[in-house]
Amino acid sequence: MSVPPLFRGLFDDAALFPPGNAPMAEAVVGHARYRQDWYADLVARFVCPVGRLSELDSALAELAGAQVTAGGQAATGSPAQGSALEISMTVPGGPADLAPALTAAEACPRLRAGAIELPVPAAELPAALDELGRIAQAGMTVFVEVAVSEVTRELAAALRAAGLGLKLRTGGGTAADFPDTGSLAQAIEAAVAAGVRFKCTAGLHNALGHVEEATGWAHHGFLNVLLAVHAAQSGAAPAAQVLASRDGAALAEQARDLSPSEVSALRAGFASIGSCSVVDPLTDLTELGLVSAA
Repeated sequence: MSVPPLFRGLFDDAALFPPGNAPMAEAVVGHARYRQDWYADLVARFVCPVGRLSELDSALAELAGAQVTAGGQAATGSPAQGSALEISMTVPGGPADLAPALTAAEACPRLRAGAIELPVPAAELPAALDELGRIAQAGMTVFVEVAVSEVTRELAAALRAAGLGLKLRTGGGTAADFPDTGSLAQAIEAAVAAGVRFKCTAGLHNALGHVEEATGWAHHGFLNVLLAVHAAQSGAAPAAQVLASRDGAALAEQARDLSPSEVSALRAGFASIGSCSVVDPLTDLTELGLVSAA
């Protein structure tokens, strides 16, 4: 059973979010199963909006109780084992809702907010940096969501200086939520140049970029994104060129050929992908021969 370092902890479990919209109980059970399966190393934090923290806390209690009643063992990180579930908490209201969000998280004993994700318009970022930086200095990972089109090297450098991360939205429920290749490439290159760690969210269920048949929307591929980060770090190719590639065999070979130091540098710069599906990316990685249960 093997999940190579390049893909370890790559996918935050965002089952609660569109288009999956899993019910809380189903999402919690699914996350517990992921943590026990052979590909457990592929999965990172469970993502939960601040407005549903108490619901998640209750669902975890119910799951732990059901497992104890059935004589089973709780999944790693569950309250039944004496430790809280580490989550990434989304705060859609931005900095104005941050203080009550932290209070809400502290009131849930089965949860530990290891990361916070919140949107901040580029024009409002300077005023928010000090407060967000203090939270980061206290040990919380903070990802600031800025529109892909607004990401510049200077903005990325300001986040880096404050100890913050960057969040890029690469998909969503409308065509406008999917940035074009050039815009995403520029944002990746700005983040890499500034040395700010970043994550992506939405629209990256598949390894390769493609046009979704049902909507006609152009999706980016998570393998394209990973290798575009490497290209920006190494200067081997323009990030836009890598994002545009649809040659799965060639991209898979390039991923396999990365040296341990290149993988380490890539993942030091790129944190994770929020995805409502873990099965879809797992299927693609398996088909490309990049992970294996054997």
